[in-house]
Amino acid sequence: MNNSPNASEVKELSLREQIEQYTRYWYWFVLAVIIALVGAKIYLRYSTPFYQSQAQVIIKDDKSGGGPAELAAFSDIGFFSNFKTNNIDNELAIFNSKRIISEVVKELKLHINYESVGTFKNTNLYKYKPFEVQYLSIQDSATTNPVPRLVFEVISTTEYKMESPTGVIKGTYPFGERITLPFGEITVFPVIDTSEKFENFIGRPIAVTYRPIEAVASAYQQRIKVSNINKNSNVVDITMNSPVREKAEDFINELIFQYNKDAINDRSQVAQKTSNFIDSRLDIITRELDSVERGKEEFKSRNRLTDIEAEAQLILENASEFNKRQLDVGTQLELANTMIDYMENSSSNDLLPANIGLQGEEVSQAVSNYNELILQRNRLLKNSTAINPVVVNVNNQIEQLRSSILTSLKNSSNALKISMRDLNYQESTLNSRIAQVPTKEKIFRGIERQQTIKEQLYLFLLQQREEASISLAVTAPKAKVVDRAYSTKEPVTPNRQLIYLSALLAGLLLPFLVIYIRTLLNTKVRNRRDVERVIRDAAMVGEIPRLRKGDHELVRTNDRSMLAESFRILRTNLQYLFVNKLQKQQEAKSIFVTSTIKGEGKTFVAFNLALTLALTGKKVVLVGADIRNPQLHRYLPENSRNQKGFTEYIIDDSIRADDLASVSENHKNLSIILSGAIPPNPAELLMQERTKTFFEELHGIYDFVIVDTAPSMLVTDTILINKLADITLYVIRAGYTDKRLLEFPKDAIDDGRLANVATVLNNVDLNNFGYGNKYGYTYTSENKSLLQRIFRR
Repeated sequence: MNNSPNASEVKELSLREQIEQYTRYWYWFVLAVIIALVGAKIYLRYSTPFYQSQAQVIIKDDKSGGGPAELAAFSDIGFFSNFKTNNIDNELAIFNSKRIISEVVKELKLHINYESVGTFKNTNLYKYKPFEVQYLSIQDSATTNPVPRLVFEVISTTEYKMESPTGVIKGTYPFGERITLPFGEITVFPVIDTSEKFENFIGRPIAVTYRPIEAVASAYQQRIKVSNINKNSNVVDITMNSPVREKAEDFINELIFQYNKDAINDRSQVAQKTSNFIDSRLDIITRELDSVERGKEEFKSRNRLTDIEAEAQLILENASEFNKRQLDVGTQLELANTMIDYMENSSSNDLLPANIGLQGEEVSQAVSNYNELILQRNRLLKNSTAINPVVVNVNNQIEQLRSSILTSLKNSSNALKISMRDLNYQESTLNSRIAQVPTKEKIFRGIERQQTIKEQLYLFLLQQREEASISLAVTAPKAKVVDRAYSTKEPVTPNRQLIYLSALLAGLLLPFLVIYIRTLLNTKVRNRRDVERVIRDAAMVGEIPRLRKGDHELVRTNDRSMLAESFRILRTNLQYLFVNKLQKQQEAKSIFVTSTIKGEGKTFVAFNLALTLALTGKKVVLVGADIRNPQLHRYLPENSRNQKGFTEYIIDDSIRADDLASVSENHKNLSIILSGAIPPNPAELLMQERTKTFFEELHGIYDFVIVDTAPSMLVTDTILINKLADITLYVIRAGYTDKRLLEFPKDAIDDGRLANVATVLNNVDLNNFGYGNKYGYTYTSENKSLLQRIFRR
């Protein structure tokens, strides 16, 4: 009959065993989780929380106000009407520029850090500090050697102590005194008007650290985040994480202010340049207008003219429309030539005057875009050099746009000249019609025409100058604040829920990995399942528990220990085998005890099994048949170790078996026969007929013959005498015997070299008893504490 389990049962048992090998150490998981959670609690207690501060602004484009288009006089200048005047990416770069951030650091004095020194961590003092340190001068050597951190301790409202960590700087000084230190000069002023009382800081050490503004600006440049979330809008989000919420909020608000200040300065440059250009043109037009008016006055006085227009009123009415067209063309031609002269005489670095009255949107828009590019290049040159690829690219755009504007103006001038030539031709025709009008009238009309042109141009420039002055005086911020800086109430880092969850997972994972790795690397036999999987044709008749420190190694009379109970179970199972399997009831029974290798506890099992059988009133003899490396003498008195034994009986025919037996001190029903002297030829000695005779004599005297034999794999002795045994107990030691060694007894049983084999698992952990039973024999043991029962092994 095949008793091997089927595939589904094996799979079920294997899965259950895999789970049980972790659940049996549940207290490890509980302890690891508790330690991990406590560690997470300590970490959160002493880690620095970071809060998120954020603000939101809208970057105004030129059409919505705040840009150069606020100068209403120049609103009609330009071409490329679909060109977006504000590049959001450029504005984001300005927000995050080191130049702007340096101004913020300098304004808020963020390069000087104040901390209240604590036992485990320091507390940053931003709004509430009892004094302020002013670094009046820093030596050049401080650029290579950092300024040391200074620790202050307020003594009173008039004095304080100061020292450096190295002890080079140390002393007591009055507030307000200029102090010369190795790195420079400082002055310390008390701040009495803080919301916390000044006395609360007396005796508390406060650390002050000075860092270069450039280094602090670079650090903030990495921490600040400026982004345009919606690409279809001009809304900009500014966020920053900081352990001090007030500091982060002040930093973001000041950053917006400095950005607007920088943008206003840029727009002021354009307005100022335009105003200067208009003033210069007004001076020229004023002189020309004065000259024309004086000429008119002199002409009329010299020729005694009053109102000669009435004489040619009819002709002039017919020519009024023509004169208007000629006047407009002359004005546009004058403005175009003026703009061309200015561009040819100015450098590519100068801003161009905007909206001087030229008709056409293309030129006006081009001049506006040209000025924007000049300002953008100037901002870039503040943080980079002229060979920077971005600057070179902007210069190329400026040159192209300047050339385009000049070409457009020249084309416009040529077109106006052609128009003027046509009008002049028409004028000659008209003059032929009024030939009867005196020549003086013609000259007078020319003078008046020149006067009208100059007057119109003069009035136009006066209007533009006023509008430019208004725009220069009234400048709106470029970034409109939607939400001023505010901070979250809960810290964003460290994430408490995530830390606790990670600690919980780590507490569960660490014991799991330890158990998994230990199991993976452990090739030793652990429980009876490991044995039964390999040796299926031999019954396991007993499991011997692992002895703890202080336990007795031998079974005693009226012993109720776990060791005694395990051997009683072994005795009962052997009786079952003798009666039901070997049909031996009354005659003497011989039990050979062997193992695979040395150290598996076969002598220990043999001696305790003999004692357990002797306790039932049976006569038992324990024979030491391991004649190569005898170990039975370990349980006997010193004076009995030199007695004759098994080998002497085989060699000397005159010796009888009962002459070698001596009653054990442990029990009167137990007799012991030692192995005797170690022979030079053990295998040949055991093959003699006297060996069989020896056991026959013992069967006639004793009820049970227990034989401690040699390890079966190392030597052949046990194989030679195994046929004399009724049952061979094969001892396997848990936690010691390698699983690969189980193949040897399996092959020996299959080959018939070992007969009537039953296995005994020695040194079993209580958690591995039976088929996963972790209760053991505790019902027979003395009372134990709860911790002892939980953490027993």
